Amino acid sequence: MQINPRITSLLALAALLTACTTTLTNKGTYYTDTSREAQYKDTRIRFLVMHYTEIEEKESLDVLTQQQVSAHYVIPDHPRQKAGEPIIWQLVPESQRAWHAGLSSWQGTTELNAASIGIENVNLGPIDTPQGRTWQPYPPEQVNAMIRLSKDIVTRYGIPPTRVVGHSDIAPQRKIDPGPLFPWKQLYDAGIGAWPDDATVAQELAGRDPHALADVQKLQQKLARYGYEVATDGVLDEKTRRVFAAFQMHFRPADYSGTPDAQTDAIAQALLDKYVPASAQEPARTAP
Repeated sequence: MQINPRITSLLALAALLTACTTTLTNKGTYYTDTSREAQYKDTRIRFLVMHYTEIEEKESLDVLTQQQVSAHYVIPDHPRQKAGEPIIWQLVPESQRAWHAGLSSWQGTTELNAASIGIENVNLGPIDTPQGRTWQPYPPEQVNAMIRLSKDIVTRYGIPPTRVVGHSDIAPQRKIDPGPLFPWKQLYDAGIGAWPDDATVAQELAGRDPHALADVQKLQQKLARYGYEVATDGVLDEKTRRVFAAFQMHFRPADYSGTPDAQTDAIAQALLDKYVPASAQEPARTAP
């Protein structure tokens, strides 16, 4: 049977018109046509930032919903459950900005509120006693909820390991949360965030005493390449110490004094070897 070319053309036109119609969305006072889609695009969400609340759950929710500070999620220290799954508070839609990071910087991006999701974990943080400072631990059920939520977020947005950070990483001059007891290694084991390989750290130490002093400028340069906002002038002032302490609290929480020791230097290099391409590991230039 011979098909009339005119009929074929009409059918093709009808199909095209139908396809176009299905991509039109009525916005009330105009239509949008989504039949064409740009190839070059990415998501607004590029970082995941962890916090602790320093106050109990009820007070945290009051503050985060009524004052000029907010977070996308709040994970209770002992989450309620439904059908065996943890219940997590969501206070801000992921499509909207939450006010959780403040003045901040990571990997050259500033004001991370605009590019991140913030998770507040109900935790009192530092507790000062007559015997000295202690820290409230993160209960297993909270860590379980944290892993479930974080895994979902980093998977959906393709957030790389080095962009799962603490408030102290992105604002080391004014913040110390989520503290030295935060379960970074457990998150890493679950596929969330970065962690150095022990074998590489040992190799980078190359027999050095872990407590021996490292070159301040070289350590500054390594942390700057990893993502921290830090001077690279070789001066061990209080600002640099705070950055060193933030890094240690994240990756070597047994000692976060801010002292630039050989073990800290080896951990920094191990992270660069694992996560940062060699082409991006050239030392940062210092001002004349």
